[in-house]
Amino acid sequence: MEDSVNTRLDRLENQSIFIIREAYSQFRKVAMLWSIGKDSTTLLWLIRKAFFGKIPFPIMHIDTTYKFKEIYEFRDKYVKEWGLNLIVAKNEEAIQQGIGPEKGKFRCCTELKTNALKKAIDKYGFRALYLAIRRDEHGIRAKERIFSPRDEDFEWDYKNQPPELWDQYKTKAREEEHIRVHPLLGWREIDCWEYIRRERIPIVSLYFAKNGKRYRSIGCETCCNPIDSDADTIDKIIEELKTTRISERSGRAQDKESAYMMQKLRSLGYM
Repeated sequence: MEDSVNTRLDRLENQSIFIIREAYSQFRKVAMLWSIGKDSTTLLWLIRKAFFGKIPFPIMHIDTTYKFKEIYEFRDKYVKEWGLNLIVAKNEEAIQQGIGPEKGKFRCCTELKTNALKKAIDKYGFRALYLAIRRDEHGIRAKERIFSPRDEDFEWDYKNQPPELWDQYKTKAREEEHIRVHPLLGWREIDCWEYIRRERIPIVSLYFAKNGKRYRSIGCETCCNPIDSDADTIDKIIEELKTTRISERSGRAQDKESAYMMQKLRSLGYM
């Protein structure tokens, strides 16, 4: 059983590293979005592997200012330890206007995440961005492609996605487009945790149970609720995932996580 797990993880790792290197060879002016969650930290680990420990492009954190303190502490620690070129992007104008969760989750996400990201892309001129989304995480993400084009307004046309047959990817972009690159798209939640265990990847402590509660998905503190769980180790989290029927993002704010609302957010450029 352990050999079959490692064989699957090796295949996923090799495919992801190929995608990472292919994107960099095509675009060069790239960055990776790091939410500091388990998936994006797994992707960061893979990128470090792909470039032998020295990442040749920036790592960007979209900071809403509402993240858990554990996220900020983890970010600052590993930026130093791994020698990352970190960009912290904020929509300062929206923050000064008092935009926050109390204004509604849709408006908050649009201003503090989507528009903050658009401003950063425009400021730094990135042609492509690496993101750690997975198809199994949310229904709308099943419509994504590994190389996913965005138009000049950074919007996603989910009805007009390029085919990706036999691992042939759209690695060329028109001048007005930029590309979202998704090296973990074919991974499952349990794959990430098994890879984290195998590689001994450091992870934010919020994922581990304390007093019968843990976070399965993390982001802004105002939008996340813990689940009932006694899984206080990676081994226990993996065993829990083998039997649970609770969706991964069940602890996220429901007015943002409905299929319609998530599709609307993503069509506007949300991660």
